[in-house]
Amino acid sequence: MSLKIVNRAIFLFFAIVFFLSCSTKKEMEYRQELLNLLEDDGMEEESRFSVINQISQGMLNQNETDELVLFLTDYVNQNPTDKYNPYWLLLTAYTYQKTGAEPIAALYFQRILNSYDDFIVKNKSIHLLCLQNLIQISTSPSARIQYFTKLINEYPDSVNKTELYIRLGEEYKKTGDWNQMLKCYSDFLARSDASEIQIAGMPNAYSTAKNIVDFNNSSKDWTFETLDELVTAVKRAISWYDPNTLESYKSKVNFFSMSWQQDESQEHSIANFTMKDFMTGKNRIRYNEELNESSTPDEAFLRTWGWSTTYVNVWYLYFRKVNFPLDPEIHGRWEWAGIYYGEML
Repeated sequence: MSLKIVNRAIFLFFAIVFFLSCSTKKEMEYRQELLNLLEDDGMEEESRFSVINQISQGMLNQNETDELVLFLTDYVNQNPTDKYNPYWLLLTAYTYQKTGAEPIAALYFQRILNSYDDFIVKNKSIHLLCLQNLIQISTSPSARIQYFTKLINEYPDSVNKTELYIRLGEEYKKTGDWNQMLKCYSDFLARSDASEIQIAGMPNAYSTAKNIVDFNNSSKDWTFETLDELVTAVKRAISWYDPNTLESYKSKVNFFSMSWQQDESQEHSIANFTMKDFMTGKNRIRYNEELNESSTPDEAFLRTWGWSTTYVNVWYLYFRKVNFPLDPEIHGRWEWAGIYYGEML
């Protein structure tokens, strides 16, 4: 590297340092001028708001987060009647969020909700912003229930109620409040866009809610006390070629029939046939004596074959334990929930 290039690099370095030094000096001088303006007790509220906002923005631009928090909280403490105090506390909470101190940010969001009336700043509701941020921060189901409920009841035109109903239902599910969960699921299904809405983290929201609500509204008379009783009854109906009895054992809520590659939540997986369609009496239907080895304490598979179909005549009958805490008499019983076509993958 030539001496000329080295000298040019050194010159550029010091030029940048000088520029930054001058810029910082001008920034500090301008900030001091703004701080001096705040000493004027006769300044109108709107002008004072603009000045504080400029000071805050300058500190944010310089990444002076500690200084900003101290400036805003000190101002609020010294000016308890300023109508914009909720906004300054909101900026304080955002600053803590920016630095990763979310628990402290949550305290400020909650303080605003508890201590100040809502009002609009820059066309946005302060309380609405606090609730939306608290939902992102909080991991407590009981707290999130409160936040979701307030959003639905107090800001129905500013939120997606369809999404909030299902999310609220999920929080009630975590607390074990099954009746409230069911109500939220029902409210969700009653929305016109429930079957089409895409919800992050909940790809099967509609089918999940519908299955539970439909099951609650059904007779549930197809369930069996134990898996052995259910399997024995199904085998007997197959051996006797009794399609009507076999049909009565099928779950009356979203009984599915599909290949192993399909998704149970897909609409075309719902069975739209009766067992009589595949039990002609000419074909000999057989089944394994034992359940498939992949069966677990909560679900079981019975391999059968010989069904009257040109598609595939090997079917795995799928049994599962009923998960429905809302009704202790039904919870834990067994149901025949569906059919998988073809050999198990």
